[in-house]
Amino acid sequence: MADSEKPEDGADGAEGAASKSKKKLIIIIAAAALVLVGGGGGAWFFMSKGHDKDKQHAEAEKVKPPNFVDVPEIMVNLAGSPGERVQYLKAKIVLEVKDDKLAEQIKPTMPRITDLFQTYLRELRSNDLNGSVGMFRMKEELTRRVNVAIAPAQVNAVLFKEVLVQ
Repeated sequence: MADSEKPEDGADGAEGAASKSKKKLIIIIAAAALVLVGGGGGAWFFMSKGHDKDKQHAEAEKVKPPNFVDVPEIMVNLAGSPGERVQYLKAKIVLEVKDDKLAEQIKPTMPRITDLFQTYLRELRSNDLNGSVGMFRMKEELTRRVNVAIAPAQVNAVLFKEVLVQ
C-alpha cells in the first residue's frame, strides 16, 4: 500500500514542480517587463525634462525686470484726539511698474499722486498702522489710489522704503 501511494505522490510532485516553474517563469517575465517599462518611462521623463528647462530658460530671459518710480518723501501729522500729543508719519515710497514707458507716463502725474497719498495718510491714526495688518491695509489703499490717478495704466505694487511713526 505504501508503494502504491508513492507513485501518485510522484506524479503530483512532477506536475506541481512543472506548475511552480511556470509560475516562476511568468513572474520573472512580468518583473522584467516592469523594469523595461519603468526604465523607458524614467528615461523619457528625464530626457524631456531637459528640453523644458531650455524653453523655460528662454522665456525667463524674455521677462524684463520691473521698473521703480520714486515718490517724493512724505511727512504728515497723523489724526488724533484733542489733547493727545501730535504724531508724525514719515514715509519713503516706491511704485513698481512693468516697463519704462509706464514709468515715464507716471512722472508727470506725480504731484497728483503725492496729493492723494498725503490726504489719505493725514486721516490715519497711529493705531491704524499697528502691526503688519495695518501696513498691508495702507499699502493696498495707496495702490488703489495711485491706480485711480493714473488710469487706465496700472501700478503693480506700492513698496515702502521707510515708514517711521514718531
